[in-house]
Amino acid sequence: MFKDDGFRRARIATLTAFLINGFSVGTFVSRIPDFKTGLSISDGILGASLFCASVGVLAALAPVSKAAAKFGSGPVVRNSAFTLALATPLVSLLFNLSWFWLSLFIYGFLSSAHDLSMNAQAAALENKAGKRVMSTFHALWSVGCLTGGAIGGIAAAAGISLRVHMFSVGILIFLVGLAIRSSFLPGADDRHEVGEKKRKKIPRKFYVLGLLGLCGALGEGAASDWGGILARDTYHASPFLISLPYVLYSITMVTGRFSGDFIANKFGAIKLLTFSGLIAGGGILAGLLINNIYGVLLAWVLLGLGVSTVIPMMISTTGTIANEKYAGEISAAQGVAVVTGIAYFGFVLGPPLLGQLSDLITLRWAMLIPAGLAILLSVSVKKVLTS
Repeated sequence: MFKDDGFRRARIATLTAFLINGFSVGTFVSRIPDFKTGLSISDGILGASLFCASVGVLAALAPVSKAAAKFGSGPVVRNSAFTLALATPLVSLLFNLSWFWLSLFIYGFLSSAHDLSMNAQAAALENKAGKRVMSTFHALWSVGCLTGGAIGGIAAAAGISLRVHMFSVGILIFLVGLAIRSSFLPGADDRHEVGEKKRKKIPRKFYVLGLLGLCGALGEGAASDWGGILARDTYHASPFLISLPYVLYSITMVTGRFSGDFIANKFGAIKLLTFSGLIAGGGILAGLLINNIYGVLLAWVLLGLGVSTVIPMMISTTGTIANEKYAGEISAAQGVAVVTGIAYFGFVLGPPLLGQLSDLITLRWAMLIPAGLAILLSVSVKKVLTS
């Protein structure tokens, strides 16, 4: 399959889609402080406002999965790149707080539409390849996110206005989307329209896979939001050391995703996920027991390595199960929507949950939650995937 030019073009286009989606997200995150400054709002109002983007993400899952099933993921990911290009600068206008909420919802919805359809396209490519290739796609997303965040930080430090930056990124995404628009798989390759009389309930297995994905997603959210705070408030680290947990986590995250497909193909997804959960959960526990800044750094290194393959492998497994076990009942795109919809709650609910727990038992011990969920993933995945 890899010798087929159509496959190669579609693979490159999908890798590029993951890259620009991550770049958009990294750009958005890097300028969050400027949203607060531009609107003169408090941390509490900013946090509540950002939840509008999460609502948009979740709202997109059902309609986009139906569109991908009806028309094929190729046409949807192709067109959603252009709507993502429009949504990215939209949040920079900052006319007033109500507009900000609306623009965040739109951005979340359209970013999720692009995210879901590109994952469905990746699942279709993996089905054609006959082996695991999903983790590499997600590695490109991480690279895009890091690059967008780094450039955003430089732009903010250089005094480049929020609007100029975000509109420039929007134009870049539009041009890239234009360049790759004809390279995706034809819609017929993974179209899966089921008539009303044949429509069945989503199999329970997909909900369980989503819960396993949530175990990894909550760890990802914890690593992104709480590493620096744990280093600063609990261990009184220097500004340089405060920045290191997320940097090291990001490096091992990308490394794990680039190597994930090779390991999954060699040893199988079950073994990979079993050890991934143990590495992530065990890493956090080891860091808690060491109880100093170097323990935090060790924990975040192993957490990144452990959770790096969880979401990619869950999406990959979902596509395989939908195509092989439930063909004619549910499309890969619909299965991916269910699994990602549940898993992404880990990103939405995890950080505030840990924040509330940290007020009660300290942040150090609140980290037992992602550690325990990672170990739960490790001990459960074999039974779930073989049942």
